[in-house]
Amino acid sequence: MTHNLPALEAPLHRRTALSVSAALLVAAPLLSACSGETRPGTAAVVGGERITTSSLQAQVGDVRAAQNRSEHAATLISNTPQLERIKLGKMIQLRVLERAAKDAGISVTTKEIEDARRAQEGGRGAAALEQAALQGRVPLAAGQIDEEVRFQLLLGRLSERYGEDKIIEPLAKASQALHIEVNPRYGAWDAQQVGLGPVATPWITQRTRPEQAPAGA
Repeated sequence: MTHNLPALEAPLHRRTALSVSAALLVAAPLLSACSGETRPGTAAVVGGERITTSSLQAQVGDVRAAQNRSEHAATLISNTPQLERIKLGKMIQLRVLERAAKDAGISVTTKEIEDARRAQEGGRGAAALEQAALQGRVPLAAGQIDEEVRFQLLLGRLSERYGEDKIIEPLAKASQALHIEVNPRYGAWDAQQVGLGPVATPWITQRTRPEQAPAGA
C-alpha cells in the first residue's frame, strides 16, 4: 500500500536523484563518553548539535499513532519496520539541506510554506493530503507535513540556483562541513548516498506529475 507522496512532490515537477561523494562518516568523539561507550540519549550529531533519541522517538511515535488510527494500520506498520532509521535519516538530510540553503542565501518563509501546502491540498482537502503523507515511502504524521513542504521548497530553490546537474557540489560541501556523526545503533552515515545504511533514504526521488494526483490517491 506504500507509495510516493504525489501531492508533496508536485511543486518541483522533476525527478531528482542525488548522491554526494564524500568520506564515510561514522560515530566518533561527540557521540562517545570517556569510556568509549555511546553517549546516552544521542541519536546523531550534526554540525555540533545533537539530535536526541527523545526527539527521534517523538517523530516515530507520531507516525505510529497515525498509522494505528488508519483502517490500513497493519499494512502501514508492516511496511515500515525500520522507521527509526528512516526518520533519523530524513532529519539529518534536512539539516544538510538547511546548511546548503544558508550558504547560498536561500530561505523559505512561513507564508510560502502555507501557500504551498494549500496548493498541494487543492480540491482534495487536508485529510486526503494527510492520508497520502502517511502512506509515503518516508511516512509523515500530519504535524510533519509542513516540514516536508519546507524541505522540498528549499531543495527546489537550490536546484534552480545551481542546476540539477551541479547541485551535488553545494550539498557535498554542506555535508562535509557539518561533520555528521551517528549513533552506531542506527547505522553509519553514508555520505555518498546521503543516508543511513543499510536503510536507503536517498535525498529525493521526485516523480514528474502534471498538476495533482487523482482524488483518492
